[in-house]
Amino acid sequence: MWKLRAGSGEDGQATVELVAVLPVLGLVALLAWQAVVAGQTWWLAGAAARAGARASAVGGDAGGAARQVLPGARLVGGPAGGVRVRAEVPSVFAGLRFGSVTVRARMEPQS
Repeated sequence: MWKLRAGSGEDGQATVELVAVLPVLGLVALLAWQAVVAGQTWWLAGAAARAGARASAVGGDAGGAARQVLPGARLVGGPAGGVRVRAEVPSVFAGLRFGSVTVRARMEPQS
């Protein structure tokens, strides 16, 4: 059994260290979550671009197809038979912007 010596000066040391580290752990968790959100946005923008390229290849509405996959997607100019989709990365931190992702997809026109 462990015995504490009176007056060792280390009473509560672990508690103080934990309290000092908690804000850092919280910030690391928020940054990790922001990375997950950015990755999800990139993934969905790619899916929206592929859907738009498929619709464009068969003569359909590329913008409508892309927005069905990612409602906030914006189509920007793309090559013939291709689609470029731009989507804003949502922020985990209030008031901060993390930019946007742009993804291109191309599919040969189908006859």
